[in-house]
Amino acid sequence: MFHQDMTMQKKALLGMTLSELQALVKQLGMPGFAAKQMVSWLYDKKVTSIDEMTNLSLKHRELLKASCEVGAEAPVDAQRSVDGTVKYLYRVGEGRFVEAVYIPDHDRATLCVSSQVGCKMNCKFCMTGKQGFSASLTAGQIINQINSLPERDTLTNVVMMGMGEPLDNLDEVLKALDIMTAPYGYAWSPKRVTLSTVGLRKGLQRFLEESDCHLAVSLHSSVPLQRRELMPAEKAFSIVEIVELLRGYDFSKQRRLSFEYILFKGVNDSQLHARELVKLLRGLDCRVNLIRFHAIPGVDLEGCDMASMTAFRDYLTSHGVFTTIRASRGEDIFAACGMLSTAKMEEREG
Repeated sequence: MFHQDMTMQKKALLGMTLSELQALVKQLGMPGFAAKQMVSWLYDKKVTSIDEMTNLSLKHRELLKASCEVGAEAPVDAQRSVDGTVKYLYRVGEGRFVEAVYIPDHDRATLCVSSQVGCKMNCKFCMTGKQGFSASLTAGQIINQINSLPERDTLTNVVMMGMGEPLDNLDEVLKALDIMTAPYGYAWSPKRVTLSTVGLRKGLQRFLEESDCHLAVSLHSSVPLQRRELMPAEKAFSIVEIVELLRGYDFSKQRRLSFEYILFKGVNDSQLHARELVKLLRGLDCRVNLIRFHAIPGVDLEGCDMASMTAFRDYLTSHGVFTTIRASRGEDIFAACGMLSTAKMEEREG
């Protein structure tokens, strides 16, 4: 005999846009204005239960609770660095975890947010890629990393630069970006939010057309063949094509374009690489962020010393490419993506 599973999963309200909440209240037979009340409770007042939505009638709260929940979940673990960086671990379904890294820096506080559990891109230097790919996060699971952050009220910036490739989960990422920047949500300026990508053509075009947030492209080598070895995504959409596509957009006003470049000792740190980088980016309104490599297990890449990084920066700057060296943060807690979640999953399996 067919046995129906009565344990129906409740729908998470966190991560819903205003239009989705309007559709939900209509479906439940609630008044239209309830959607605006709900977004205020979710994104302004940060409630964790439907019971706290006190300007909804008791009847409507009970109706909501039958099929929905807020969906806010506190981090399950945290690692704190001597420099103030905190890596938080969030549960996203049974046996799955993602990381968000909080980086305070004088008058700025940045949160590095994940968009997937694991990653399909398999970049040689990234621990997340070694996990393989498990799942894409919902907009609610992305927003929860901000919503349930203990330091949430100090945040000045968010970067979609954690675990996963945001453009490989674009529908949910765009929904999360809308909640961050729309008047009904957090109402942040798009200038406070940056999306980082290896560069997937279809997703990149759509992101540039549907969002005003900043863009950071993971470059890591100006030599296409070498970039392919470091980043298999180069095969599908080369850095040369990415740059050509970006030339069609205006980055001089609101939106900023940057290129992330991890310097690996003896691999991509020569003057030849710097020269090719200048050629590649010539005429593009952009900046280059040089990043020190956090070593990961089983990968034969080493970071550069500061003298090499400074020489590389100075070459680029003297040839008209605005370049900065990003300060290395959280090294004592393995702040590089994927380290803590990998350890947590191995612990569960062990």
